[in-house]
Amino acid sequence: MEYAFQILKVLGRIVTILPLALFATLYMGKRSIGELPVFDFLVILTLGAVVGADIADPKINHLFTAIAIIAIALLQKLIATWKIKNRKIGRLLTFEPTMVIYQGQFLVNKMKKIQYSIDTILQMLREHQIFNVQDVELAIIEANGNLSVKLYPEKEVARVEHILPQPNVLNKGIDVPVVIDGEVYEKVLYSRNLNESWLYEELERKNIFDVKDVFYAAVNDMNELYVSIKTTNNLQNLPPIHH
Repeated sequence: MEYAFQILKVLGRIVTILPLALFATLYMGKRSIGELPVFDFLVILTLGAVVGADIADPKINHLFTAIAIIAIALLQKLIATWKIKNRKIGRLLTFEPTMVIYQGQFLVNKMKKIQYSIDTILQMLREHQIFNVQDVELAIIEANGNLSVKLYPEKEVARVEHILPQPNVLNKGIDVPVVIDGEVYEKVLYSRNLNESWLYEELERKNIFDVKDVFYAAVNDMNELYVSIKTTNNLQNLPPIHH
């Protein structure tokens, strides 16, 4: 009789705790169920351990499990908000992107720093259908551990702009961020032989008079400035996207 009661207790916990865990995960947002940064991975790992222990062991107080799940979700949401508002906190809680190939050459010191072997990099290139390292202009290990690759223009998959006649189309190279969330990246500007005066002049040409209004700005190899301002979130004509 007691054995049957314990089974019913476990089944009852599954019915009650899994919907709560689902609600908590959805509350934490898409980043918690997609390609996970390290902190979100730890959060989900902890959440799974709490739920698993509660379901498997009827002696655990069910109420404490529910409180723990809610606390984990609130903590993750708080940290995610901090990371958005303060990029220094974000850097402490995740990995920075690391360049591992540049102009067909492996950056050995960078690979050693993040402890990625050449075999791992080659495998990740093959997963991108890339079998010749000399075709790679740039490869970056992202914060989530995935590899982002930019091939040389002549090795890229053909796009419409490659097929249709486009007079005077130049390869503009790679965009590098010079402003993120109102913060100017002076070292990046200097690496392109630019400075803050040039940046402010370009922003004024776009009728932007305060760099704090800039959410993202990047410069390509032609020193052309692309800007996305913070107030674009208020656009009214966005196309509806649903399931």
